[in-house]
Amino acid sequence: MHNQAMTMDGPRLKQPRFNTKKKLVIYIALAATYLIVVMVAGLVMDPEMYGVHYEDSFLAPSLAHPFGTDIMGRDMFWRSVKGLSNSILIGLAASAVSSVIALVFGAVSAVSGGKVDRVIMWCVDCCMGIPHLVLLLLISYMMGRGGFGVAFAVAVTHWPELTRLVRAEVLQVRGSQYVKASLRMGHSWFQVAREHIVPHVLPVYLVGLVLLFPHAIMHEAALTFLGFGFSASTPAIGGILSEAMSHIITGKWWLCLFPGLMLLIAVMLFDVIGEKLKMLLNPGSGNQ
Repeated sequence: MHNQAMTMDGPRLKQPRFNTKKKLVIYIALAATYLIVVMVAGLVMDPEMYGVHYEDSFLAPSLAHPFGTDIMGRDMFWRSVKGLSNSILIGLAASAVSSVIALVFGAVSAVSGGKVDRVIMWCVDCCMGIPHLVLLLLISYMMGRGGFGVAFAVAVTHWPELTRLVRAEVLQVRGSQYVKASLRMGHSWFQVAREHIVPHVLPVYLVGLVLLFPHAIMHEAALTFLGFGFSASTPAIGGILSEAMSHIITGKWWLCLFPGLMLLIAVMLFDVIGEKLKMLLNPGSGNQ
């Protein structure tokens, strides 16, 4: 007799411990946990943790100060956490507003057609035709700069691409045979939208929403770096990197290395969440 477990049809195949779906969920959970921890830590943090201590000016990274300190003796680790938390909050708020604009414009454009569709698509083309950073700078300046100016600028400039995507998905479903058959059977447009259009468009919208986050965070950091975002008194990754530029040549490498890495990791994790969510909701996309 064989020691190997047998079935009626042959040897029993060993099942993998984690299937692809479980792995995707784990990746999303780990990435989201890191981002949530950073955001919450920044919200509940005592300002004294990144306060001014001139006697600790320009300390190199150590156990007491993992990211070192800046010219004012402020702990760069806690200051970077607070700055990244602010960036994530701006990114979440701006992406949520921008995605809602995209959803409304995309759906209205696809359903209405005619002049309404042409006007909305003209607005999309105009926004996409202007260099993005220039448009962000102009809007932020007009709104008085600061946190509100940055959030407003990012929110009203990131909807065009998602609008095109939502419009294309709604048009595809609207022209399908099962939607036409449902309408001929006497179902209302509301019922058709609830049963056919929304389930088809929602996964695309959610993935597009998540993939807006890294763009929003990077653009917030860029505006603050250029002096159009948060004030110098408010911790922000862009501001931290801007201040560090004048000290790099003096050998204070830690002032820009660690905050820059934290920003890069956050952006990459949002991208990972978006891509894994796309594969989870649409398994066929992983092979494309």
